[in-house]
Amino acid sequence: MKKFLRLLRIEFKRIFSNDVVLAIFFGAPILYGILFGYVYQQAKVVNLPIVIIDQDHSPTTDKIIDAFEDNEALLVKDLRYTPGNIMEEMPLEQYAAVITLPFNFEADILQKRHPEIRVDLNMANILNANTTSKNIQSVLLTINAGIEIEGLKKQGLHPNQALAAYESFKINFNKLYNSAGNYVTFMLPGLLAAIMQQVIFLALALVFARDFEDGYFGNLVQESKWSLYHIVLKSAPFLLMIPFMWIIVSLLIPYFNIDAAIYNFPMLVLATLLTLASMFIGMLFSIAIPSQLKATELLMVISTPAFILSGFTWPTLAFPDAIANIAQYIPSTQFLSGFRKIAFYGGDLSSIKPEINMLLLIILVTFLAMVALLQFKIYSFRRKQNGLLNETQS
Repeated sequence: MKKFLRLLRIEFKRIFSNDVVLAIFFGAPILYGILFGYVYQQAKVVNLPIVIIDQDHSPTTDKIIDAFEDNEALLVKDLRYTPGNIMEEMPLEQYAAVITLPFNFEADILQKRHPEIRVDLNMANILNANTTSKNIQSVLLTINAGIEIEGLKKQGLHPNQALAAYESFKINFNKLYNSAGNYVTFMLPGLLAAIMQQVIFLALALVFARDFEDGYFGNLVQESKWSLYHIVLKSAPFLLMIPFMWIIVSLLIPYFNIDAAIYNFPMLVLATLLTLASMFIGMLFSIAIPSQLKATELLMVISTPAFILSGFTWPTLAFPDAIANIAQYIPSTQFLSGFRKIAFYGGDLSSIKPEINMLLLIILVTFLAMVALLQFKIYSFRRKQNGLLNETQS
């Protein structure tokens, strides 16, 4: 035990003497977590710029324009009476939509000719386009209903009768789980989990690779010939430090007023399994690739698309089968699936059993591969050293 504690102190010194590890492990989760939180802090998209081309100049079109100006998601950036060079301006000004109210619009409505309002949507940004389209439809449908009801009232119907005649049925949307449509609630938890996985990947990718590069691995082999001993030694500092990073990252959830149940036992189990799976994958790469640069570069290949492949923002059901199957073996995919069940749906351990089983499988496979590969490297190193010793003696 004294020998282990002595080596453990050396491990901590080596970790804290490595600026790259410190920057990745301590800086990235805090910096990126705060940065992304403030990026999405507005919670929803507002003031999307639109242009209205009013070719009719009528009280009806004035009413429509007023309705658009009252909508918080849309900003009437320009009101004009002729199109001009609007299509040339659109890429430069980044208008979300151009709405054209045609000539004789009010007269056609009064004569039941059903005029058409043209809406040109800027589809370069899908999120902006969907938000713009939804709010434009909401405004125009409300105005349309009002015009129909006013028409029925002019025919002599009582206001209640006019409303009943137009509205055959009512629709009541009950929004569950992030009912406000808060974008920071939707995005930030997934980004934080992806950051933690990437940080653990990259930090653990350096532990053995650095030893191979600077020759310290030879000193470790002299202390013990068993790979399990060295794996425990290398894991111990991170098993002590990672929980503190999880605590700091988790505090960003209440800090940004995200309504998610994260302080519970199922979430603790899920975070622990993600940590172990990410650690073992990072250490496996560190053992297999005796170069800090190459090990981190290859792990970046996995971690960079991990958030997209997790299905957190784009459903895995829409993935090609081959890609969806590969995504299942990335720890963050399982973590984020389980996270949503626990944090938003109020699930327990039984509800995340598939995710737990897959994370345990990843941990088991990577652990066995890591033990076997490191034992082989220790055996090869000791054999090489004995060979050199025999040559020297002879």
